[in-house]
Amino acid sequence: MVDVAIVDYGMGNLRSVHQAVRKVAPNASVSVTDDAKIIAAASRVIFPGQGAMPDCMRELGARGLSQTVLEAARNKPFLGICIGLQMMFEHSAEGDVPGLGILAGDVVRFASGLKDENGAKLKVPHMGWNRVHHADHLLWNGIAQNERFYFVHSYYVQPKDADLVQGTSEYPQRFVCAVTQENLFAVQFHPEKSAAAGLRLLQNFINWNPV
Repeated sequence: MVDVAIVDYGMGNLRSVHQAVRKVAPNASVSVTDDAKIIAAASRVIFPGQGAMPDCMRELGARGLSQTVLEAARNKPFLGICIGLQMMFEHSAEGDVPGLGILAGDVVRFASGLKDENGAKLKVPHMGWNRVHHADHLLWNGIAQNERFYFVHSYYVQPKDADLVQGTSEYPQRFVCAVTQENLFAVQFHPEKSAAAGLRLLQNFINWNPV
């Protein structure tokens, strides 16, 4: 049995995620895999994503992993990253496609014509380092309030339940960038690309044993 399964459905930033996990958990058994049996047996699961939501949902289904991911997200420590956060929700405006529906809410696009506080136009996708204001959760242990994390995205989640929200950022309006529900934690930013703060979050996840 592997300690950490990183789900490979052809769409994630797998190499960087794998390297980051190996760095924070050098003694753990870590597998990048599209094998449903390995994912189902793993102690904890990381679900990265990169690209367009319709492509990600299609590839997940084509590889026969949808049900396996659903079960993992409900039953064991589970970390979603980027599209791996968005896919947890019911519906995405990107391609007008349903998500996995584990969490209630939608995925919406940043508005066009966004401007910063000085009136300068902001680009979509939102790309770069942004401060994250976080709530009180074990995965934030050792991470300063308003620490910077690395983002690359054009869409963000709008949970129906405010109690799910564990982190927010601004571009320029406030948007949700981290959620949790029982054994599930998911983030819009890329911890594997977020230097020391991102590595600390991954380490916290490796050590997290939700009740």
